[in-house]
Amino acid sequence: MLRAIGWLVGLAMLLVVVFGAGFLWFLTRVPTSEIALTGKADGIVVLTGGASRIEDAIDLLARGRGQRLLISGVNRMTGEREIARLRPEHERIIACCVDLDRSAVNTITNATETRRWVMDRGFKSLIVVTSNYHMPRAMAELSHQLPDIVLIEFPVVSDRLKAGWSNGPTMRLLFTEYVKYVVAVARMRVPVIDEFFA
Repeated sequence: MLRAIGWLVGLAMLLVVVFGAGFLWFLTRVPTSEIALTGKADGIVVLTGGASRIEDAIDLLARGRGQRLLISGVNRMTGEREIARLRPEHERIIACCVDLDRSAVNTITNATETRRWVMDRGFKSLIVVTSNYHMPRAMAELSHQLPDIVLIEFPVVSDRLKAGWSNGPTMRLLFTEYVKYVVAVARMRVPVIDEFFA
């Protein structure tokens, strides 16, 4: 009995160490600064939900970094007019080259709707715009749905994350995102479960 308890305690400690090491690895995957893109892609997708994601994606489109922009996860009540208010100087390009996806409600459906959009247009490369802490999970989901598409990360770093990761709320945010990332990767490894979410 004591041997079994010792074995269970040892296993629990090992799992804690592995989970902790995984979290440290995850932190290295979270981009800490925004990048200046020099190249182009066929399309741009922005996953809604964080500050300035859409504005940054519109700016990329206006600078010719992609042919079209998909805004995935738009509120059903939001139209082109509301989007144009974010960047009124780009109203013309928003009217011509921005597609709104109102179906996606989470990162999984962001990826499936993005796949549909990419396949419909025959795109081979895609710039992915989302918050830096969300980027690892977004890239995992998109890579899973679009294994043959070149994906280019464009992380948006909020002021809170620019200030550092040492404060409690930021660490909680990152840890929560890490848990979601682990669950997503585990789900993708089990075809039956993955098909249920497809």
